[in-house]
Amino acid sequence: MIEIFSADWLGTPIWFWAAFLAIVIVLTAFDLGFLHKEDREMGIGESLKLSAFYISVALLFGVWVWVERGPVSGMEYFTGFFIEKALSIDNVFVISLIFSYFAIPAKYQYRALLWGIVAVIVLRGLMIAGGAALLAEAYWVLYLFAAFLIVTGIKMFFAGDTPMDVGNNRAVRWISRHMRLTKELHGHRFVVRIPDPKTGKIVRAATPLLLALVVINLADLVFAVDSVPAIFAITTDTFIVYTSNIFAILGLRALYFALAAMVHRFHYLKYALAAILVFIGSKIFVTDFVLGGDKFPPWLSLAVSAALIAAGVMYSLWKTRGGHELHNPVQVLKSDQ
Repeated sequence: MIEIFSADWLGTPIWFWAAFLAIVIVLTAFDLGFLHKEDREMGIGESLKLSAFYISVALLFGVWVWVERGPVSGMEYFTGFFIEKALSIDNVFVISLIFSYFAIPAKYQYRALLWGIVAVIVLRGLMIAGGAALLAEAYWVLYLFAAFLIVTGIKMFFAGDTPMDVGNNRAVRWISRHMRLTKELHGHRFVVRIPDPKTGKIVRAATPLLLALVVINLADLVFAVDSVPAIFAITTDTFIVYTSNIFAILGLRALYFALAAMVHRFHYLKYALAAILVFIGSKIFVTDFVLGGDKFPPWLSLAVSAALIAAGVMYSLWKTRGGHELHNPVQVLKSDQ
């Protein structure tokens, strides 16, 4: 048994993976089974405190990685965590719009986000595993990732503020046509048994809460197309990529309620996020074709990313100071339309 845990899987001892998964399972079970056993609305203060707790756990895990695997891996983890945390702020805008469209009360939103995280852990794992497999077979794929990040960042910088039309979203239309749906919520239940209006037989039907959950997870896949390549551009270590990604997302559901309440104050943050994507993508070409393959210092990537985010946040707060809100407070950075 000890030999099994000492064996490597994707370049990392299995016991490292086991420790990480154990932390995620304990946090999720504690959150769902204790902190939010009953449906209730989360205030901004509680949201910030819970978010601080999750960030603390993520940082402590990074310290452990630093001690066990060395400063290079540790710095790569912190850089990946910070960049994914910053990029995941986009999700808040979209999630807020989705919950508003389906009229999901605040007291049910946290439970939906929590179950959404479970799906994200699996889906992000599949995407990261696929990316790692591609890079293992052909390093040049990293150049495609880098070029994609640069193009996406430039498009994001010049894109207009077009709100996502949830009702006309292709996924929403398809699900509405192929699934039996209730018009009203049934508490925090995702599926209920109701009489069929035509036959009178008892059938299963999805509630708007389930539809919102599905759309949120589909939206996360769209955002992952940017964030996963961004972290691979920092490091190709699958363990670092996956753990930093998941820890950043774990705390997002707690931070959501604080950010959603003041989403209009971060309108200009998208320009900082766009600059980060361009910087991360350009770094690959600079490393291989200018520095001659010398590794780009992870601390420098972290410092530049942190400076860009800080500038974006401060500029946004300054431009929206004095209570001047945008006409359309829920702005999104992407749409599949």
